[in-house]
Amino acid sequence: MTISVKVTEERVLDVRCDEHNLIVDLMDGRTISVPLAWYPRLLHATPVARANWELCGGGYGIHWPEIDEDLSTEGLLRGAPAPRAA
Repeated sequence: MTISVKVTEERVLDVRCDEHNLIVDLMDGRTISVPLAWYPRLLHATPVARANWELCGGGYGIHWPEIDEDLSTEGLLRGAPAPRAA
């Protein structure tokens, strides 16, 4: 018996923010939208800092150098908010 695994292209194509959401377009055509409130660094960043992102992790991650925030497509797809500070 063989198992067929569907491989999707979960690499980042584009990233943007509106007033309340982080929106990430993936190369496979999906769009992920999550509340900025899940990521306090992004929530409290200026629009200019939010717009200054770069790919990392071979395209499976997003890095915002001005606010030192890193997110992965895996975490976004799982719906994982940032860990709460202790």
